[in-house]
Amino acid sequence: LVVGIILVAINPYKQLPIYGDAIIHAYSGQNMGDMDPHIFAVAEEAYKQMARNNRNQSIIVSGESGAGKTVSARYTMRYFATVSKSSSNAHVEDKVLASNPITEAVGNAKTTRNDNSSRFGKYTEISFDQSYQIIGANMRTYLLEKSRVVFQSENERNYHIFYQLCASAMQPEYEHLKLGRSPENHLLF
Repeated sequence: LVVGIILVAINPYKQLPIYGDAIIHAYSGQNMGDMDPHIFAVAEEAYKQMARNNRNQSIIVSGESGAGKTVSARYTMRYFATVSKSSSNAHVEDKVLASNPITEAVGNAKTTRNDNSSRFGKYTEISFDQSYQIIGANMRTYLLEKSRVVFQSENERNYHIFYQLCASAMQPEYEHLKLGRSPENHLLF
């Protein structure tokens, strides 16, 4: 087992101007250590190693609830989508990035620590072609917190998708679910 670069990132709980396209372009093509430690530096090193050695790379994002794992993974995907961009495959990268809100709706919930906390583990595999442009992605979930469906602690909520379905309950395509508009009507005591 070979372990590469380790980056400790701390969630500042506010937006910082260090994740924009200009910063992505600043890290693109740089060698590790030439610039400040950053999630983009880790992504660039993985991207370069993939291209240089023609070998799969892994980035493990780990931490406690509210640590910013989902956001860090999203920044990494955006980095890959930006540095591998081509006019012919731009729609593929956009689709990969656009799928994230769907997975968050199904697997994220409000907790006492975080309004949008992932309640499951994610394994995301991004596929590249011979030109190292994104051609697709596959996301697998594991360790889904199933108990949240029937029980939530005080000041916590069910998965976001439940509330979205309740808000859409009167739409013709959802009438067969017999959901009321009020999520409280579905609470178990």
